[in-house]
Amino acid sequence: MLDPIVAFFQRVFSAIGRGIGLAIAFVLSPFVAIGAWFSGRSWIIKGPFGLLLIALVALYGYFFWQTQLWTNFDPDYVNRYNLAERKNDAGLPVKVPEGQTAPANSCERSAIVDVTADLIDFNVDQNAWISSMVLYKAGLFGLDWDETPWLDNKASFQRGVNEAVRRTTVELVDSLVRMRGTSGINAQLQSARSKMQYDETNWYFGLSPFGFLTPTPTQYRAAADDLRTFNTALSTCAAVFDARADNFLEFMDRIASSIGGTSAILRERSENYNGGLFDVRADDRFWFAYGQLYGYYGILSATGADFDSIIAERNLTPIWSESLRQLRKSLSIQPMLISNAREDGLFATHLATMGFYILRVRSNLVEMRDILAR
Repeated sequence: MLDPIVAFFQRVFSAIGRGIGLAIAFVLSPFVAIGAWFSGRSWIIKGPFGLLLIALVALYGYFFWQTQLWTNFDPDYVNRYNLAERKNDAGLPVKVPEGQTAPANSCERSAIVDVTADLIDFNVDQNAWISSMVLYKAGLFGLDWDETPWLDNKASFQRGVNEAVRRTTVELVDSLVRMRGTSGINAQLQSARSKMQYDETNWYFGLSPFGFLTPTPTQYRAAADDLRTFNTALSTCAAVFDARADNFLEFMDRIASSIGGTSAILRERSENYNGGLFDVRADDRFWFAYGQLYGYYGILSATGADFDSIIAERNLTPIWSESLRQLRKSLSIQPMLISNAREDGLFATHLATMGFYILRVRSNLVEMRDILAR
């Protein structure tokens, strides 16, 4: 009685096996053809071709290693700055213990600028910048790596961090270092902002426009140098940082808008695509959002140091501390595989979970903005 059922499943599994075999044969067929052609050639051809093949294997090995190695990734990186010990706004004369004489021309550095420069260093010096690597641009047989489940998580994370850095460099130029909007634009910060707007995917050579290019990491490194040059000038009181309430309000408003846009992207993907573990774009969205929060965790922690008096005077300390706590809590979500399932489904919904934390942080930022606007 069971024989027909057993035979049916045997046929099914046999068909699946043949299908997998045909798929593997299709993928390997170009390599088999190249190997057959190569075996019949002379050493004049085999030599250069073999060297090229070795170089290609080494290049792919380096590419794979860099996409999997996240050097100095640390959700608690903010602790290295000891920001809680600083009780002096950026740009003000350095405080010294009672009885001591403050050194001449010594002002407080901006923690925002320091953290922003260090985030750039983390992205392009401590780690390889994935998005402009030639093999990342080439994709998988012409298919964008972002359209696959592999080797794109670090690139998405880096772009998320970069989004936070870009927004901060814009706000530094437009408001944070200008005395009620009347002073001139700082040359170093303007240069940093321009460099951070550079295309994230540029390699040494491009097709559109055709010709040689400055690689993206080179531009970003120069932007970090500009930020550090500004902070050096600020520490000698040769530059200004205007830690006013309206500047703080505007900065919070811009960050709230930035992460609000990311929340909308997560919501759109979560609502319209419920592939669970088979949604190959869910990981891109998740790690971009994670990188953005990773960057803003440091930048907002630094903002609390640079605007300490404003936060204390307006009684924002409790809600400010809660915002940072929610940011840090969101960075504890580090799943090995990203699932974009239905909220009432069997699998986890990592996009919805990340979106929840983003909305909590944004809600706190909006509330602070409303308090400051009264």
